[in-house]
Amino acid sequence: DEDYCFRLHKERVYYVSEALMRKATNVNRKQLMSVGTCFGKFTKTLKFRLHITALDYISQYAKYKVWVKPSSELSYLYGNNVLKAGLGRITENTPQYQGVVVYSMSDVPLGFGVTAKTTQECRKLAATDVVLYHQADVGEYLREEDTLYAGGGAQGKAEA
Repeated sequence: DEDYCFRLHKERVYYVSEALMRKATNVNRKQLMSVGTCFGKFTKTLKFRLHITALDYISQYAKYKVWVKPSSELSYLYGNNVLKAGLGRITENTPQYQGVVVYSMSDVPLGFGVTAKTTQECRKLAATDVVLYHQADVGEYLREEDTLYAGGGAQGKAEA
C-alpha cells in the first residue's frame, strides 16, 4: 500500500517504508540501531550476505525452489546440508550452484541454499549425496539472536 526503499546503515541493507524512513531522520545516525527489515549485510571483503530476516520477502518471488521431506527438516534447521534422501521436490531445470529457497513439504519457507547438482543430476544420485548446500535457515533466529539484529559480536551481547 505504500512505497518502500532500501537503505544502507552500518554495513547492513534495510528494507523500509518511506514513511518510517522519514521518521528515522529525527534520530542521530550513531544512535540508530536499525530501521525496517534487515535484508543482509556487507562483509569486510564487501561481499553481500543475505540474512534470514529477508526470507518472507524473497520466498514470494523465488524462481527456483527445493522442498525437503519432514524427516530432513530438523537436520536442515540445525544448519546441515540436504542429502538426496531428504529431497522432497525440486524446481524443474534448476542449474547447479543456483541459489534457491528451501521449503517444507507443506510449503512453509525454511531458508536459503545453493544447489549442489542440477535437477537432472539429482535424479541419478545416491541417497547419501549432497543435493543442497545450507546457507541460512529460520533456526538462526534462535542460534544467533544476539548478533542477528544488534550489529554483531560483543556489542550485541552487552546491550541485551
